[in-house]
Amino acid sequence: MDLIPNVRLRIAPSPTGDPHVGLAYTTLFNYVFSKQHKGKLVLRIEDTDRERSKPASEERIMSSLRWLGLQWDEGPDVGGPFGPYRQSERGDIYRSHVQRLVEEKKAYPCFCSAARLTELRTAQRAQGLTTGYDRHCRTLSAAEVEAKLAANTPFVVRMKVPTEGATTFTDALRGAISIENHQVDDQVLQKADGFPTYHLANVVDDHLMEISHVIRAEEWISSTPKHVLLYAAFGWKAPVFAHLPLLRNPDRSKISKRKNPVSLNYYQRKGILPEAMLNFLALMGWSFSETQEFFTIEEMMKNFILEKIHLGGPIFDLQKLLSINQHYLQQLDETKFVHQLREEIFSESYLRKLYPLFRNRIQSWEEFIEKAAFCFNGALSYTGLDICPTGLPKEAFIKGLEGLLLKIDEQYQWDLVGIDAMLNRHREALGWKPKDYFMPLRLILTGRKDSPPLPETLEALGREMIRFRLRDYISGV
Repeated sequence: MDLIPNVRLRIAPSPTGDPHVGLAYTTLFNYVFSKQHKGKLVLRIEDTDRERSKPASEERIMSSLRWLGLQWDEGPDVGGPFGPYRQSERGDIYRSHVQRLVEEKKAYPCFCSAARLTELRTAQRAQGLTTGYDRHCRTLSAAEVEAKLAANTPFVVRMKVPTEGATTFTDALRGAISIENHQVDDQVLQKADGFPTYHLANVVDDHLMEISHVIRAEEWISSTPKHVLLYAAFGWKAPVFAHLPLLRNPDRSKISKRKNPVSLNYYQRKGILPEAMLNFLALMGWSFSETQEFFTIEEMMKNFILEKIHLGGPIFDLQKLLSINQHYLQQLDETKFVHQLREEIFSESYLRKLYPLFRNRIQSWEEFIEKAAFCFNGALSYTGLDICPTGLPKEAFIKGLEGLLLKIDEQYQWDLVGIDAMLNRHREALGWKPKDYFMPLRLILTGRKDSPPLPETLEALGREMIRFRLRDYISGV
């Protein structure tokens, strides 16, 4: 294998939720390719979504990737020569680049209101047309633009996408891909609040950080022409693109938390070994050989060829993951087995969380095993439990549980105060009596009636296990 000089890759997660297995999947291939060619891996935090981006999410992302051993060379925590590595700290850089495009007549201010854009999309759908911006402000005269700016009319900045011809780029895995320009919208580069859109920040950062290869999920293929056009507008050379096949559920749909646990934190909590997870994710897009299923990251680096990634939609098969994990568990010697069991399942930090829940509820250690079993189990059995409240239709009950899942996804303050407030707000919004709300939740999340207080239990079990049990119950009803 010939080394490619000056290889620089990046992973660019948005800190808007839990660390996703899809992030680990793409990070793995970026990591292996960069190390194989003695290059650099950059962690860039794409946090321009000010409403949804959370520092806690950023920390969980970095912690989970470190758990897998996928360490980056440059990033917000380790520094580097191309910082800042958080997009929220690079606003002046983006604004200057947008201004450059406006001055060169390659972008223009758009003053269309949200109401006008909604009306436009409604009319397009009624006519059976593809929805998109009609370039209304693209033809405004200089005098009209000046007048609107002088009147402080809110505006975004859009790129002037060619209306004829096609944009073609080469994907390292798929060959040449061409998309007609009339199918590409005049994309927004800068939002009304002055923050950049993903497309603008992505291209500017990749260029300034000297990214040589962009390895990302195939869902970004449709956006790549926008990026290629932006590179051309700035007069920059585009990186090499390679779009990985999406991870899929057994029904071939895109993997999602509605059908599979997707949080890396969940799998760590479940007891999946990092080497097993990496081996499993590698097999999602690449084969070591026809005869060897188990391999280390070091072995993968020696044999990996980017162009050999297979494009069939890989199935995220939990049973396959468990089978691979069993193999790695069997390889542990006695010392490592006991150490990892203590660290991952019976860690001091977790047992400290359980201490206030059970110290007044047991008379012997033997009772702790029985009463606290639900704190160490995954899925629970609900046989013999009458969970749905009397008089409440099952459909309404399930809808209420699904609403709670959404609330949990938005609950970043995972402590007793935040959890208690969340549960009470949700119950009041549903209009359910306390007994019709809290007892069913207790049964679903613990499998028993005599468990410790509910908010304290949720805090100790953690978001991942709570979401898993709610979804597991809902899917089985």
